[in-house]
Amino acid sequence: MSIQKELIARSGSVCELCGSADDLSVYAVPSSPANGANESIYICTTCKEQVEDPGKVDVNHWRCLNDSMWSQVPAVQVMAWRMLNRLKKEGWPQDLLDMLYLEEEVLDWAKAAGDGEDDDDVVKHLDSNGVVLQAGDTVVLIKDLNVKGGGFTAKRGTAVRGIGLVHDNPEQIEGRVNGQQVVLLTQYVKKTN
Repeated sequence: MSIQKELIARSGSVCELCGSADDLSVYAVPSSPANGANESIYICTTCKEQVEDPGKVDVNHWRCLNDSMWSQVPAVQVMAWRMLNRLKKEGWPQDLLDMLYLEEEVLDWAKAAGDGEDDDDVVKHLDSNGVVLQAGDTVVLIKDLNVKGGGFTAKRGTAVRGIGLVHDNPEQIEGRVNGQQVVLLTQYVKKTN
C-alpha cells in the first residue's frame, strides 16, 4: 500500500491538523527518524503553506490544534507541538502546550527541528531599575525589609554579595543578609557596579 493510501485510510480523507477535506496531500514531517507513513501526515494546502512559511501564519487557523494535538499519531503530535511552540507568544498556545504530553522519543523528534528554542524562553532577573542580574552579582536593598522567620529587618542600603537566582521565578533572588540565607524580591534591590 502506498504512503498516500495509508494516510487517506488513517485520516479518513481529512487534514490531520485542521480537519479540512479540501486540497489534501502527503507531508513528510521534517527531521523524521525514518521515511514512511508513520513519519508523514495528510494535510491541506492551507496548513502546509503556513507550516512551511511562517510569514503566512494565520494564528486563528491554528486553534484547530486544540483537537488535533490529542491524536494518537506521533507525526501529528510532533507537528502540533511545533506549531504551538511557534505561536506560543499569542497566549492560548502556551496553555495547550502545558497540557500536551509527548513520549520522550516523540518529544526529541519534535525538538529536532529547533522549534521552541528561542532566547525569549530564558528567565531574566531584573533589578528595580531594569538592569539584568546575574548569579554572583552584588545588590543593595532600596527599602527596609522585614525578614519573615528571621526576627530582624534588613535595612535599606545593605549590600547582598554573591546573589543566587531563583530559576523558576524572575522576581526572586537569594542571598545572605546578617549571615542568614534569604529570598529577596528583585523590585527591592539595585545592582551595584
